[in-house]
Amino acid sequence: MFDANFKVKIEEAISQVIESELSILRVASVSGGSINDAYCLTTNQGKYFMKTNQANRYPFMFDKEALGLDLLRNANAIRIPKVVLSNTIEDTSFLILELIENSTPLPEFWSLFGKQLAQLHQNTNTSFGLEEFNYIGSLTQQNNSHKNWIDFFINERLNPQIKLARDNGKIDLAIITKFERLYTKLDEIFPEEPPALLHGDLWSGNFMVDENGGPVIIDPAVYFGHREMDIAMTKMFGGFNQQLYQSYNEHFPLEKGWEERLEICNLYPLMVHVNLFGGTYLGQVKRILSQL
Repeated sequence: MFDANFKVKIEEAISQVIESELSILRVASVSGGSINDAYCLTTNQGKYFMKTNQANRYPFMFDKEALGLDLLRNANAIRIPKVVLSNTIEDTSFLILELIENSTPLPEFWSLFGKQLAQLHQNTNTSFGLEEFNYIGSLTQQNNSHKNWIDFFINERLNPQIKLARDNGKIDLAIITKFERLYTKLDEIFPEEPPALLHGDLWSGNFMVDENGGPVIIDPAVYFGHREMDIAMTKMFGGFNQQLYQSYNEHFPLEKGWEERLEICNLYPLMVHVNLFGGTYLGQVKRILSQL
């Protein structure tokens, strides 16, 4: 895909944005996850990170990611890669970011991460949601506005995933009934909090250590939601040090009982994984619903 013609067009596109003539000296494939192809572009203007995909496969995916990265970066809480360019050339969509080299964490890395995540979550909004839809993995994530967290959680997070799983034969009526029973209890379970700016997909594969040893978060699924959703996601696959939670609670204490609510929060990403991968994720959903 990265032929001579495409290379020239990418050079022209970046040159226009940075207002300086850019030449790509080397293109190296790098790990970019399971959805996209990813590259390190070495140029006469420095290095860039680039992700590509077929334009019709996930419409506007990179535009939505660029929007989310800009929202997080403008919060001035934690380091976010700078967006250089999101565009489409012929049938290829691409996103170009500053390249951040992974490094060794500072001794206080996790405490700093907790503090900065707390600062991010103190950015708020008048309602839950976002002005645009975006993606969670390769699935569309709808973000229609709601004044109430419970309404948003049910209608914009759980129900779309339940419908998709039902339509594809991945869940049965018994599971749907258990979700409906849960809905009647959510008002008693979640404390009222203002909408918080969330990363939205904060698992261990979506943070890195920059050249100064500090935290960076990448690949967001941004929206304004209940901040315990981000905290819960950090617990879903592990990889986060306990110091992060201690530091977070020092700077922006979570409401009493937060640890008991995390599995309920994770019903959303678990249902996403049921729809994407099936397998053991459905067993985890059943276990959480049965405990409730």
